[in-house]
Amino acid sequence: MRLIKTIGGWLDDRLQVGATLRETAEHPVPRETASWFYVFGSAALVVFMLQIVTGILLALIYVPSAGEAWNSLQTLNHSVALGWFIRALHGWGSEFMVAIVLIHMVQVILFGAYKYPRELTWMVGVLLLLVTLGMAFTGQVLRFDQDAYWGLGIGASIASRVPVLGPQIVNLMLGGPIIAGATLSRFFALHVFAIPGLLIAFVAVHLLMVVKLGINEWPMPGRVVRKATYLKEYHELTKKDGIPFVPLAVWKDLFFGGFILLAIAACAFYFGPFGPSGRPDPTIIQTAPRPDFFFLWLYAVLSLLPPSMETPALLVGPVVALLALFLLPFIFGEGEKSWRRRPIAVLSILLVAVSLGTFTHLSGYTPWSPVMDAWSSTPIPPQYLRNRSALERQGALVFQVKQCHNCHALDNQGGKRGPALDNVAVLLTRDQLIRQVIQGGGNMPAYGKNLSPAETTALVAFLETLRPAGQPAAQDASRAVALAPDRGAPSTQP
Repeated sequence: MRLIKTIGGWLDDRLQVGATLRETAEHPVPRETASWFYVFGSAALVVFMLQIVTGILLALIYVPSAGEAWNSLQTLNHSVALGWFIRALHGWGSEFMVAIVLIHMVQVILFGAYKYPRELTWMVGVLLLLVTLGMAFTGQVLRFDQDAYWGLGIGASIASRVPVLGPQIVNLMLGGPIIAGATLSRFFALHVFAIPGLLIAFVAVHLLMVVKLGINEWPMPGRVVRKATYLKEYHELTKKDGIPFVPLAVWKDLFFGGFILLAIAACAFYFGPFGPSGRPDPTIIQTAPRPDFFFLWLYAVLSLLPPSMETPALLVGPVVALLALFLLPFIFGEGEKSWRRRPIAVLSILLVAVSLGTFTHLSGYTPWSPVMDAWSSTPIPPQYLRNRSALERQGALVFQVKQCHNCHALDNQGGKRGPALDNVAVLLTRDQLIRQVIQGGGNMPAYGKNLSPAETTALVAFLETLRPAGQPAAQDASRAVALAPDRGAPSTQP
C-alpha cells in the first residue's frame, strides 16, 4: 500500500488529476437513487469495455478482405485456442449492450430523467443508441457470410431510396457499384475506428453531464419540475439526504456489471458465436437473410408492408421517430416525473414494446419479400420467345438458368424484388445493360464473375428484345451525334 501511495503521489504531482478524480468519485447523489433501477447506464459502460477488449483480440486474427474474411472467422472458430469463445463474447456482448441501452432509455423516460436540466444528456443518449445500433449492424456485415452479403444488399437498397443523395450514399457505403473487397474494408474501418470513436466521445460527454448535473432524483409523486426552482431544490436534496457515489452507491453498479459479464460469458459458452453461415455467393438467391435479433422487427415490417408503402416507411418513419425523441425534453421538460402520474408515457412505452415484440415474433414466420420460387413455378412467357434468333433464345435460357426470373418479372410473372423487365430495352441501352449485368447496382448483385462472355452476350441480346412491339430500343444519344456527319463543316466537293 505504501508503494502504491508513493507511485500515486508521484503521478499526481505531475498530472494534477487526483483532486478531480476524487471529486468525481465522491460527488453526492440522492440516497434513493442508489437503487437497482439506476444500474443500467454503468452496465452499458462495462459491456462497452468488454467489446473493446474482445474486439482488439479479434482484430489480431481477422482479415478484412472479401477473399479471406470468411476463412479468418473459420480459423478463429476452429484453429485458435478459445477463438470461438472470444467471438462468442463479442457477439453476445453486442446483443446485451443494445438491450441494456434500450432498457436504460425506457427507465429514463419512465422516471422523467430527460426533463430540465438534462435535455442535452438525453439527446446524447439518443445518439449513443444510434451508434450502438450502428456497431451491431457493421459487426454483422464483417461476418461476410450469406446473411451478411444479402443483408448488406438490402441495406444498400434502403439507402438508395434517399432522394437526390441515394446513389452517392450507396457508392460511399459500398466503395463502388458492387459489394466487394472495398466494401468490407470500409465497414471494418467503421466498426473498428469510426463508430467506437464516436461512442467513446459520446460516453465521455454523457458521463461529464451526469457528474455536473447530478443523477436524477427518485421520481416522487407530486415532486414537480419547475425550471425556476429545480436546481435549488436538487442541491438542497443532495445536501440534506445525499451520499457519496463512491463507495456508498457504486457497489450496486459493480455487482450488476459483474452479473452482466457472467451472463454474457454463460451465453457465449452455451450458445457459441454467431455464424458464419455459408460463404457469400450472389448467385444463390434462394436464401432468407435475417438480421441479428434487434433488427428482426424491421425485417418483419418490410416483409409485411405493401411494396408501395416501403419507401415512405423507410424514409419518413425514422425521421419522425428521431425527431420525436430529440424534441421530447423540450415539449415535456417540466411537470411530473413519477410514472404513476404520467399514464401517457407508460402507455406509449407499452405500445412500442408490444409492437416491437409482435413484429420480432412475426419475423420467424414472414417470408423474405418476395418469395423466390419463380424458377420452379414460372417459366418465361411464350410471347417473349416467338420469332427470336438462336442467340436470343440462348439468352432466354441463361435468364432462366441463372435465376434472373426469381427477382424480375415478365408479363407480371416472376419475382418482384427487382423491377419488371418487360420494357427494359426502352429504358437502358446495350452498354447500360451490359454494365448492369456485370457490375450490378442498387439492390442487384454483380454477375460479372458468374457469367462467361458468351453467356453475357446472349443474355443482353435477349434483354434487348424486351420492348413493346414497334417501339425502338434505347439508343446512346452521344454516340449517335458522334457518328453523324458534321453538318456545319464546309463542303470539299467542287
